[in-house]
Amino acid sequence: MARVTIQTIAEETGLSKFAVSRALSGKSGVSEATRLKVAETADRLGYRKAAASSKLLGVVFDDNDVANTELHMQIQNGVQREAQILGYALRIRSTRNGVELEALAEECSGILIVGLHSQENLKRLHHADIPIVRNSWLEPLEPVDQVGATDHEAGSAVGRFLLKLGHRRIVYVHGDPRYRGRMERLYGLREVCEREPGVVLHDLIPEEGRDFGEAFDRLAATVEKPSAFFCAHDGLALTVISELLARGYRIPRDASVVGFGDYSAAQQILPQLTTVKVPGVDIGRMATRVLHQRITNQDFPDCPLRLHVPCRIIERQSTGPAPA
Repeated sequence: MARVTIQTIAEETGLSKFAVSRALSGKSGVSEATRLKVAETADRLGYRKAAASSKLLGVVFDDNDVANTELHMQIQNGVQREAQILGYALRIRSTRNGVELEALAEECSGILIVGLHSQENLKRLHHADIPIVRNSWLEPLEPVDQVGATDHEAGSAVGRFLLKLGHRRIVYVHGDPRYRGRMERLYGLREVCEREPGVVLHDLIPEEGRDFGEAFDRLAATVEKPSAFFCAHDGLALTVISELLARGYRIPRDASVVGFGDYSAAQQILPQLTTVKVPGVDIGRMATRVLHQRITNQDFPDCPLRLHVPCRIIERQSTGPAPA
């Protein structure tokens, strides 16, 4: 027999999952008639709330996202810092195993999901009777709390930064286009560049099995020499700098390079990398605060939240004025 969850009751009654949750937990914001309807439906379906610890939070990372390992560590540090202040213990997992995630949900009173996970696994977690906060991109109008960075704004800010330096031939080095954040950075960059006369923006996505060098050679054979590269993450930026230096470019005299993330390697290369700092620790802290409010505050708004913590540009030696 399938397990009865809050989602099951919501579908049976025609109510939202948030309304069902508040009715079952005795929180304000629902009428007495709704509360009775939910209680009767729960009894009829045999709903039994899992015995979760009220002071235990779960944190789930995507164990395949190697590019963002350092960001994940920063988010974890933020969660740990805030959880200690608020008195929560933590269960931290790096997995895509759906059964493992469902078991974790049974133990915890709230879960933070970080990174790209399958829709099947996300459904398993969202059907649990606990608050969920996501640090990843959602489906349009998906009714779940989200805490993340300002990818779109960051792309726009980098565009303005490069235009101010005089660059008019800009390349966005994309990497894997499955990640929505990378697309949002491109959209933000494009939004700025399209409004500026004479600016040419190229979206460079290396073909499967080919490296950046081959993709750059194809681009250079068909367009005027680019003067600036904005890379979807710092790892790509390091590759771009290495390839340009190998081709005799002087950075930033001949070309400027901007990364994204501000990971440790950004300051370990020469020239040091201009990049966008993602506030991982603050994201972790804010996500923990939202979970805490969902768990403890009966008057916390029912509506799903979208909290975006602003990134900022860290200017170093890999960028300069456009070549004359």
